[in-house]
Amino acid sequence: MFDSLLRQLRAFWLERRGEVHTQFNRSLPFADYVVDRWEKAKELGFGQGTSVYDSVLVLGDVTVGCNTWIGPFVVLDGSGGLQIGSHCSISAGVQVYTHDTVEWALSGGQAAPELAPTRIGDNCYVGPHTVIAKGVTIGNGCAIGANSLVLHDIPAGSKAFGTPCRVVGPARN
Repeated sequence: MFDSLLRQLRAFWLERRGEVHTQFNRSLPFADYVVDRWEKAKELGFGQGTSVYDSVLVLGDVTVGCNTWIGPFVVLDGSGGLQIGSHCSISAGVQVYTHDTVEWALSGGQAAPELAPTRIGDNCYVGPHTVIAKGVTIGNGCAIGANSLVLHDIPAGSKAFGTPCRVVGPARN
């Protein structure tokens, strides 16, 4: 029985891999051949037209607007409340937090984890491997560069990057 199931899975994978490669010229992790990104977003209550890869970790209270793309290997920590707007691009490997356990660890478990809501506005781009700390608000229309560490609010319409992240000018010229 196991051998039969394994053969069926391999046949399915080969067929789907060929279809995806022909249509999109890409290769994906196995689960992304099985899970429909738009259906997963719908099941999570995210807005219409939003897609979320199967490899995305979604924890707690996370809301996402319409037509937002959430790339592979993203962490969305909604334990303190996370809002992501519409028409956003959240690139691969981004981590967005609404809590931290620094004081909990330093106190030997005596202090509670700290929670604070985090918000990403509409029409935002967050570059690959960016980390957004708890309590941060990124305003509408912002572009955050790759590998940034966002520790403070970013005003609407800003381009920002770095570790720590700093505003360097307007998102659009």
